Amino acid sequence: MKKVILYLATSASIFGVSGHLFADSPYFSLKDGDGFKRFSISAGWLHAAPQGSANPVNINTKVAEGTQSKVGDVSKQSVLSAAVKDSNPTIYGLINLLPGDTVPAALSGTATVNGLSGWTAQGTGLEADSVDTLGIMTNYHFTDHLSLEVKAGVPPKVNINGKGEISAPLSGKDEIPLLLGQSIDLKKDIHITNIAQSKKAASATAWLPAAELHYQFGKTGVNKFRPYVGVGVMYAHFTHLKLDDAIGNDLIAAGHMIQNVLDGKAGAALDGKTSSANPKIKVEADDAWAPIATLGATYDFNPNWFAVGSVSYAPMSSDAKITISDSNTGKQLISAKTKIDIDPLITYVGVGYRF
Repeated sequence: MKKVILYLATSASIFGVSGHLFADSPYFSLKDGDGFKRFSISAGWLHAAPQGSANPVNINTKVAEGTQSKVGDVSKQSVLSAAVKDSNPTIYGLINLLPGDTVPAALSGTATVNGLSGWTAQGTGLEADSVDTLGIMTNYHFTDHLSLEVKAGVPPKVNINGKGEISAPLSGKDEIPLLLGQSIDLKKDIHITNIAQSKKAASATAWLPAAELHYQFGKTGVNKFRPYVGVGVMYAHFTHLKLDDAIGNDLIAAGHMIQNVLDGKAGAALDGKTSSANPKIKVEADDAWAPIATLGATYDFNPNWFAVGSVSYAPMSSDAKITISDSNTGKQLISAKTKIDIDPLITYVGVGYRF
């Protein structure tokens, strides 16, 4: 928010300095009689339609490769679903024959855990949805053809859609000392969350000011319809980021899973039990800059009032990060990152006034 205010304030200062420095120039004169109005402002409907596609989510956890974690009491079903039967059919069969639903700690041994330190979840990602808002465009006209425009408006709430499911690729080995040091391989894709399970994976308020230099064809007082082209720069800043509750609950459970492995309770991790941690989620999106290009036109009703329409495009992307930390210790448990390709195609239709 502060960055956006500073950005707009700086732009306003530039306008003021420009008007002062060039007040006596035939091109920059503020006096009447040069054939056109110096300032214009318009307001109207602004529609932003992102064109980018989802990028895979990259996940890292605090469980290093080769971490040793005692299994402890664990449900028989969790062991059988994670164990690779062909790696030791005898052990697999014995586990299957155990009475009851629980494998006791004396028989569960110690697990060597791999695959959780970091991986890329292919086929997943985040995509920004289309938005509509009130757009406000202000122009300072240096000449009848050249102007500087600042695009602003009411910051819209943007829904961010999810794509795909995230699973943790667990692998490793479970050594059982009580059975003469025998072991059985472990391999299982542990479901973490489906980020497409809700109508939106997250939401954010988007601040998207832009500044452009415009060149307008035709001549004031002669041509009512005047096309123009523009190039400039757009800035993006995101506030009030909020993750979907269902996805958030899944990530909290994943935080407990990681903490249980770190606490030497791999069985509790497989069973999805609560850990000693108090996982908290933080969602962030980086600010972004991008070039922007515009094609548009104005139509004069009279010397003061006009209609305006334009189409703009900006190849813009932002990096999003989700962090799950233990609020008891402040230690990070999981970090997930992805790039959101926004690439908005912006349509604007409004009515303006020159003065």
